[in-house]
Amino acid sequence: MTTLLALDTATEACSVALLHDGKVLSHYEVIPRLHAQKLLPMIQTMLGEAGIALSAVDAIAFGRGPGAFTGVRIAIGVVQGLAFGLDRPVLPVSNLALLAQRAYREQGVRQVAAAIDARMDEVYWGCYHEVAGEMTLLGQEAVLAPELANLPAGASGDWFGAGTGWGYGERLGAQVAAHDATLLPHALDLLTLAQGAFARGEAVAADLAQPVYLRDKVATPKAR
Repeated sequence: MTTLLALDTATEACSVALLHDGKVLSHYEVIPRLHAQKLLPMIQTMLGEAGIALSAVDAIAFGRGPGAFTGVRIAIGVVQGLAFGLDRPVLPVSNLALLAQRAYREQGVRQVAAAIDARMDEVYWGCYHEVAGEMTLLGQEAVLAPELANLPAGASGDWFGAGTGWGYGERLGAQVAAHDATLLPHALDLLTLAQGAFARGEAVAADLAQPVYLRDKVATPKAR
């Protein structure tokens, strides 16, 4: 039976999850700027609870962004370090997909407009719909001004807005039935999406674990 480790540090939340023997464990904390100190101890604690060694893990899933530059880099660094040491593959998963999956898990909503505050008066944006229990991207993910954040062409039915980008409120171009601007990605949902990806053979070598920022200039102010 597959054993998967999942970790995410791309936003204010730091979370880890483990699938082993068909059982799921997870730890989740909102700890801005403490991810680097907390992530490995969280993993060790969880492995201890499961009663397994890290070597039992078959693959490692991670939130590959978009999100905070430093947070995404922390996840990449830890994942590559662990995966190289174990000679295990990795599963990169979009943080916008994690948000959509969490909204589906907690709210039962099947169409989600996921938005993460990208600072600099922009949002990371992606629209998802549920297919066989997995939230699947419609169109493309993007970083854009809130006013340009729209639902896919031809969208119908009720949509739910998830993520900190919804803090921009009515500035967002998309019309949704309800939204939750406090929602952050959770490794539990990363685990769900990673299981499907692993089953489809989408795992990649550790050196192919790359961040996705969506923004070319991640550390410079937007030109006026």
